[in-house]
Amino acid sequence: MSMNSRPENLSLAHAQSMDRIYALQRHIYDLTRAYYLLGRDQLLRRLNPSPGAHILEMGCGTGRNLIKAARLYPEAQFHGLDISQEMLRTAGAAIARRGLSSAITVACADATSVDAARLFGEARFEHVFFSYTLSMIPDWQAALRQGFKLVAPGGTLHVVDFGDCGHLPASFRRGLYAWLRQFHVTPRHELEGALHALLAAEGGSLVFTRPFRGYAQLAQLSKLARP
Repeated sequence: MSMNSRPENLSLAHAQSMDRIYALQRHIYDLTRAYYLLGRDQLLRRLNPSPGAHILEMGCGTGRNLIKAARLYPEAQFHGLDISQEMLRTAGAAIARRGLSSAITVACADATSVDAARLFGEARFEHVFFSYTLSMIPDWQAALRQGFKLVAPGGTLHVVDFGDCGHLPASFRRGLYAWLRQFHVTPRHELEGALHALLAAEGGSLVFTRPFRGYAQLAQLSKLARP
């Protein structure tokens, strides 16, 4: 595992904001988020990578998803980036503690402009995924475009995030959204449209669902393989 100490081309204000939020929360993040970041494990099960595949998480946080995925798929190589160095401290320690440093590499970078080849030695990945991170990235559409750019031909971009709660009580939605705002989280109701725009520009196929009565959005955008 490696972690560069100074990310390039990132939004300094956003990085500092994330570090302030998670300087203390990182220690209890996984324990508290397990109850409401729904659909993460479903996304990981859908990866199903081929042996030797390289997989990138955009916004890896504490490393929870990478660790679980590396255990599910021991023949794959995993990479993660995050804008918060505070979160990466927790991720690095957790990865090392579980003996997965040879399977997982993490680095500090901005998801909207990451140079993956320099950081990880890989320019394209068979799978790239966002797990409850687009709702925290100010320029989330730029991050989405960058993520799809990093998908290898024939590979897949995966997304899970908060939905519109369309089939849940309005009072629940208001309470959830008010609580999320305290952590600078904004559900991206335009996500499906943004994925269709990528599909129209580059081709491929999209599977998009709203599980848990609309609480979450879960998507797979597959890129066309080269002839």
